Amino acid sequence: MIYYIYALIVLLLDQASKWLIVNRLLLGESRSVIGEFFQITSHRNRGAAFGILQNQRWFFIIITLAVAVAIIWYLQKTIKEGRKLLPFALSLLLGGALGNFIDRALFGEVVDFLQFRFQFNWFGTPVDYTFAIFNLADSAICIGVALIFIDSLISWRKEKRDLQS
Repeated sequence: MIYYIYALIVLLLDQASKWLIVNRLLLGESRSVIGEFFQITSHRNRGAAFGILQNQRWFFIIITLAVAVAIIWYLQKTIKEGRKLLPFALSLLLGGALGNFIDRALFGEVVDFLQFRFQFNWFGTPVDYTFAIFNLADSAICIGVALIFIDSLISWRKEKRDLQS
């Protein structure tokens, strides 16, 4: 049950942060947190990561529902196996997916607001790159995927060690 609580925490934090953005900032408005490096910027995305597949609302709703069901099924399986890291990773994925699902289902777009801009010199050449604006649900999904990768590496090493024994 704890893993569903983790997913719920992600979902609630995501929705609360989006509510604050929608109710405290005008669309397109930015507020500096750390100079130009990190800003809170009110943005809406009708697509997926990096703005791809714009205006495909029903596609995302159907896919997210299928993914959520699959995550819940796999989460139950990993819990029964007594695993710890993988179920936590899946709970982050589930909470993040449901957070963005709610936005798409209710409003047809996802509220994004975390903006990072990287400015530096690379061997004498100035670089100025603004990363795609994202939200807490996106962050939870990315962290969940990274943890799944780490869990896979740990499992692979364990299997390799067991085979050598």
